[in-house]
Amino acid sequence: MRIAFLGLGAIGTPMAVHVAKQHQLTVWNRTGTRAAAFAAAHACAVAATPREAAAGAEVVITCLPTSSDVESLLDGPDGLLAGLGQGALFLDCTSGDPDTTRRIGERLAPLGIEFADAPVSGGTNGAEAGTLTVMVGGTEETFRRARPILDCFGRRVEHMGPLGAGHAMKAVNNALLAVNVLAVGEGLAALVKSGISARKAVEVLNASSGRSFVSEYLVPQRVLTRLWPLTFRLALLDKDARIATGVLEGQGVSGPVLHLTSDLLAQARAALGEDADYLEPIRLIEQEAGVELHE
Repeated sequence: MRIAFLGLGAIGTPMAVHVAKQHQLTVWNRTGTRAAAFAAAHACAVAATPREAAAGAEVVITCLPTSSDVESLLDGPDGLLAGLGQGALFLDCTSGDPDTTRRIGERLAPLGIEFADAPVSGGTNGAEAGTLTVMVGGTEETFRRARPILDCFGRRVEHMGPLGAGHAMKAVNNALLAVNVLAVGEGLAALVKSGISARKAVEVLNASSGRSFVSEYLVPQRVLTRLWPLTFRLALLDKDARIATGVLEGQGVSGPVLHLTSDLLAQARAALGEDADYLEPIRLIEQEAGVELHE
């Protein structure tokens, strides 16, 4: 199948690798040198513009930072709409927002282009292993058509509901991740100040009811080791949490916990900068408490 993949970031690149193994792939990226390097490494074509990428493609996949980025690629002489043909399938794997997604869908439907939001979860490790969870919003028919493509990089591919439902699910998921990052950091800081070693506290926590993905995997491998790898930018988690609070507000749910979490992420982002990793708010908690969570 002829597939175009736009957006070769930390998650998009390994996803595209899996697609290239099974399909005829064309790639596009804002940084053209990255797309050229990918094409050379994986024996696929590289496009100079979104229009060129979409021309002749049966499926177009986008994986960009925001829904606004996706929307910005649609128009103009070099935009996606100038290249997309009637009957094409457009899958947006961006961690985006439901409102913009529905607006894009309203533009594509009269053109005979099927559209679904299909954000992913599982991080760079999951993308490299092809074991991502994919959360799909769209019609049943579009989901059935999209499923074989999404199976290239997803282990669990779920139809969540109508257009925008996938992005709503992903945003709430990431907001809950943020809750855990902040809460585990605060709790461990207090326990260390109480005289308990961070390693012992984590081990007991993970044998008890308060355990989570953050305590079981992220803190032991990235915080206690003091490695702090840059795997997912705090700025993007902040964006996702704000999308989640918008979902809550749209459904009439007050959501004080998630609103507070979003506010705290925004403060951490302002303090740490745009390049900080999403676990680094724990550094701020350490600094405020005057402790360090280490082995």
